[in-house]
Amino acid sequence: MTTRPAPPDPRAPRIGHGWDLHRLAPIPEPGHPPTGEAGRPLVLGGVPLGSPVGPVAHSDGDVLLHAVTDALLGAIAAPDIGQLFPDTDPGNRGRASAEFVRAAAERVRAAGYAVGNMDCTIIAQHVRVGPHRQAIRESVAALLGVEAARVNVKGKTHEGVDALGEARAIAAHCVVLLLPVPV
Repeated sequence: MTTRPAPPDPRAPRIGHGWDLHRLAPIPEPGHPPTGEAGRPLVLGGVPLGSPVGPVAHSDGDVLLHAVTDALLGAIAAPDIGQLFPDTDPGNRGRASAEFVRAAAERVRAAGYAVGNMDCTIIAQHVRVGPHRQAIRESVAALLGVEAARVNVKGKTHEGVDALGEARAIAAHCVVLLLPVPV
């Protein structure tokens, strides 16, 4: 007699992965119109970095918070960031990516989960994450309502390869472990 495996526990831990990439362009100086495509001020994890180049994006272009949002949504099998906050919606133009994270975190809580831990990697050739690492960790943790010890952030270069390595783009990956909240 063959026994069937039990169906998956809907309250088992869940893992989500998020990834995002944005082209980079010079940020126009105040009072000077852009020549070509313009970048927005560079913000990572809600922390302004003060760079001469920034993301070309519909929202504020925070590549890390976009990856965080998709990781959270993916872990609970919810629609992704592009479905919930489409760039075709004028209401999302220039919108702070922190709002996307808060909305995703609320969906996670409503599904009965909490962030166990999160591991994030920012890939940028000339943007140095190290000096901002702790501020970014604390900012992301505050958006999620968890202690900073649950959020890891690291920076990598792309060794001069492709658009990332040529500093024409910036990307981020995020992996999250969600744990069921005891009922």
